[in-house]
Amino acid sequence: MDVLWDADGPRTVRAVMDALGDRALAYTTVMTVLDRLDGKQLVTRERVGRAFAYSPAHDREQLTAELMREALAGAGDDRASALVRFAEQVSPDEAAALQAALARVVARAADDTTGS
Repeated sequence: MDVLWDADGPRTVRAVMDALGDRALAYTTVMTVLDRLDGKQLVTRERVGRAFAYSPAHDREQLTAELMREALAGAGDDRASALVRFAEQVSPDEAAALQAALARVVARAADDTTGS
């Protein structure tokens, strides 16, 4: 995914292999991984000549947020405790970013309830 996120456009299997460098990966292995990522809707693909070119379906931040949401959903009935444990492990800078994001969510919720 990093190769696709860092690319300036869609990448073919060969271009992904080239970007991975000296790793001993078979063309078919990279093709299979990209095909599976397409099946999971993590990448999109378009035909370019006889090959497919792949692009990320979501940016890093969107995918990370989705994975965090899924992990939180797996916490069962005590999601609040899981959130608190997560918050206790973040850096001061990350805590400040969370506080700012939560303030926006609270303000948006207040606007929704007042009809603004």
